[in-house]
Amino acid sequence: MNKVAIVTGASSGIGKAISHAMISRNYCVIANGRTIKKADFQNNNVVISNADLLDERTPKDLLDLAIKSFGDLNYLFVNAGTIESGSIHDIDINKMCKMLRLKVESSFRLIYTALKYLLEKDSGHIIITSSVLGTKTREHSGAYAACNFALEALAESLRMELSHSNIKITCIEPGLVKTGLHRDWPIHPQELLGISNTLNPQDIVEVVKDILDKPDHIRIPKYMILPKGHKI
Repeated sequence: MNKVAIVTGASSGIGKAISHAMISRNYCVIANGRTIKKADFQNNNVVISNADLLDERTPKDLLDLAIKSFGDLNYLFVNAGTIESGSIHDIDINKMCKMLRLKVESSFRLIYTALKYLLEKDSGHIIITSSVLGTKTREHSGAYAACNFALEALAESLRMELSHSNIKITCIEPGLVKTGLHRDWPIHPQELLGISNTLNPQDIVEVVKDILDKPDHIRIPKYMILPKGHKI
């Protein structure tokens, strides 16, 4: 029987790349994204969802969709998010708070909803795209780092709670990845940080494959990946 995965943030970037990688491994995928395009996923093993993660009903709806479409859920990939950084004077507080709701509240709802199902069968894996800024912070990035710190704290607590179960939980902590998240920035972080070659979504896919291919008894709570030249 094919494995079943829910992937959020699948419209572009890391989430889209992970969705395609899981499809190539013959997984059945619920690909969720606010601006997702059906044309990007021409495959019988994928169901598209543009449900709003800020709607508190969406986590259960996605779980129900996975079970209705493919009969099960084995993996949850938590990727959805935005980046709002800036000085005290410049940051948009409304956008900052929306980021907090998306990356923290909606992710927590989704993770706990999936875990209640996975615990019933004592099997599954939740993989969260965090950030190197889930382990430290820097000027102007406190709110974004706080979102990832929250995800890291939840994952570590859940890891301990689930340590004797067959359910795994992993945070991937990338450095700078070239995605569309920074497209509206006047100066791209690659230039600001002086990084010659950023990571790309496929690099994160390779990390995911490495994690998934480990033997069942191995747990990988955290997996940090940085591009050359990213001094942080």
